[in-house]
Amino acid sequence: MEKILRVENISKSFDNGPVIEDVSFSLDKGEIGCLLGPSGCGKTTLLRIIAGFEAADKGTVALHDRTVSDGTTTVKPENRKVGMVFQDYALFPHLTVKGNIAFGLNGYGPEERERRVMSLIAKIELKGFEDSYPHEMSGGQQQRVALARALAPEPEIILMDEPFSNLDVTLREDLSREVRRIIKDMGSTALLVTHNQQEAFAMADGIGVMKDGRMLQWGTAHEIYHMPVDRKVASFIGEGVLLSGKVVEDAGVKTAIGFLKGHMQEEHPEGSSVDVLIRPEDIVHDDNSPCIASIEQKDYRGPNILFTLRTSNGERILSLVPSHHNHEIGEKLGIRVDVEDLVVFPREPAESAA
Repeated sequence: MEKILRVENISKSFDNGPVIEDVSFSLDKGEIGCLLGPSGCGKTTLLRIIAGFEAADKGTVALHDRTVSDGTTTVKPENRKVGMVFQDYALFPHLTVKGNIAFGLNGYGPEERERRVMSLIAKIELKGFEDSYPHEMSGGQQQRVALARALAPEPEIILMDEPFSNLDVTLREDLSREVRRIIKDMGSTALLVTHNQQEAFAMADGIGVMKDGRMLQWGTAHEIYHMPVDRKVASFIGEGVLLSGKVVEDAGVKTAIGFLKGHMQEEHPEGSSVDVLIRPEDIVHDDNSPCIASIEQKDYRGPNILFTLRTSNGERILSLVPSHHNHEIGEKLGIRVDVEDLVVFPREPAESAA
């Protein structure tokens, strides 16, 4: 595949210390990537380095095999063929939808500019709003206009900085899927920055989990959820707990909720003490199971209830069950484990992965 973006060994420090340390990843043509992590992890600074708004202390950024930053020289943002979608959309209030989208089309003739603008308006499904102003539109509509404006000059890559953070939860989820469709339909390449896992899962082909300026893992949503490389990724992605256990001879782990057998990413010596990542969906409600846990907390989530359970040896686990199983705090719940891939780490003091 053709590489559109290559980030190699990027580091950046400010006066209060390093904010990015030796980060590398790449994106193929047509791929949507995501930098996912908590506030302050360095993801927005990395995006700004790729855009050219910040200079890296060391490392290389290349766009379509053209080096735009190598620690000594930096290509200006306007010469990088990068489209940018900002958190606040940054639409021009005095321009219509057509005017905003056409703004960056310098060098296009009038007829070509008109064709390009109208084609994008059709792709973002805003026909009939050509002459509307930003204040006359919803947040979701403004976001689509901002995306179309970024796509208009046919950049090498679209960079999006927390693009859905100003929207309500339902609209955010719907629009993230819609934006993915638009980008994919146009064959564009994009990189998203967000702290929201659901946005990352809905939008991205590849996700880079960042913490404290470092890239902990790059992979698909399935890989970072089901195959986290370390405890930090396991603790940030999804919900779950680390349950203590001991590796036994037939490639399984003995725990307080029974013998767990499945594929382990890494081999662990027989008899070694380990912690196993258990997700809420791994714990199935089963009244006929001999394994019993007590309910300590319940969080109603519409179709499901997330129960916090306490095992016989005092460890905490989570179980996501259909909401018609409306048990009360203090009740006992029969449970069994349904897990195929065991995520196992060498023993450390028990800790939550939520």
